[in-house]
Amino acid sequence: MAVLRHGALQPNEWLTVADDAALPDGRPVVVTLDRWLKERDTLIGRNAPIGLRFPRDQSPVAVSDDLGRFGLIVLEFPQFTDGRGYSQARILRQRLGYTGELRATGNVLRDQYLFMDRCGIDSIEIADEAKAGGYLDSLGEFSIWYQPAADQRPTVLSRRHGKRQDIPGASTVVRESVAASWAY
Repeated sequence: MAVLRHGALQPNEWLTVADDAALPDGRPVVVTLDRWLKERDTLIGRNAPIGLRFPRDQSPVAVSDDLGRFGLIVLEFPQFTDGRGYSQARILRQRLGYTGELRATGNVLRDQYLFMDRCGIDSIEIADEAKAGGYLDSLGEFSIWYQPAADQRPTVLSRRHGKRQDIPGASTVVRESVAASWAY
């Protein structure tokens, strides 16, 4: 699977491991929520990064105490009509304060990539590397937003009224670039 992250194809350094498979030493692995819940104490003691594959029918609140342990959380999109992954991403970013990588996997359509990005999803898995350009093009299709989202881009209303909103956790560079984008 190809991974789109930060506007480019990136190598996938994470290995997804089945529940009954042995964990390789020193390699970042992704485990299921079931495996995490059963083997939590053992997995915490690993000397390599751990990721979590989160099922679409569970609330992220179930692992809220352990979020700092995961370098990656993979959200499932089994059908393009199933939007639960968007809700999970917003809950993880905005309510629970997860700062690690969020990745979408499954039936991810080009037209959904921008909205996944707005919900806080950092990367997506795509089956065909040749189609990566179309996904990347979709990120620039809209430049004005009516709704606030996890990406903290200013809305039309805040631009219109010249309101500056502080962005929690954002660096000075991000705040300055957002402030500059308000002037048009």
